Amino acid sequence: MLTVCDTHVPQIDIAYIAFRIAFFDTLERIALADQVGLTGDRCFGFLTEVPFLRPVPPHVQLDFLLETWNRHIDVDRHQATLADESVIYAVCETAARIISVDPQTARRYMRSGPREVFHDFDRHLADTLQAFHVNLPNEGDFLLISQFQDMPPDEALKVKKKFGISLPACDVMFDMLSRWHISLEFAKNSQGLLSQTELSRALITLRLPQSQPRRSV
Repeated sequence: MLTVCDTHVPQIDIAYIAFRIAFFDTLERIALADQVGLTGDRCFGFLTEVPFLRPVPPHVQLDFLLETWNRHIDVDRHQATLADESVIYAVCETAARIISVDPQTARRYMRSGPREVFHDFDRHLADTLQAFHVNLPNEGDFLLISQFQDMPPDEALKVKKKFGISLPACDVMFDMLSRWHISLEFAKNSQGLLSQTELSRALITLRLPQSQPRRSV
């Protein structure tokens, strides 16, 4: 389970809906980009909701999504990093937007998953998804970091201290920018979010070996 400032992130259907919709929206965009031969910069995916993380490649975004999902459903307690907070914020915002503008697609993303959900895909659900991350007691530091990129280092340091932003806590955000490959834990981390068939299709789309093991249950 994930905790933010000692508050447990609820393991409820709303989180499951947010993670699934964000995952499949990004995955389908990757497939479309491959079909049209988009080989240059790919500035799309759910993590573009966080300005600092826009350069993260879409396939790596999915890896981070599953890492945070795995920590969220784990029986052990994990203190949420700024990376986890970024993912939670981004999946909720992405899912809320898709439900608002294209509820039919949102319903399609939810049809064949490992968990049944019973929600109307309407404005109320979109508002509930946004409230899910808004109600977490974080300071939104992951949204502020991009503002310091164009500042001289000394000035940025002063402003970070003024706002109480922990410098060591920011390291994980810079680590996210440096990753280019999907981890070997991708399939394992999908447990509880993707069915085996969905995982297989995702591995094909991402050109990953089908032999990636899943966690035993």
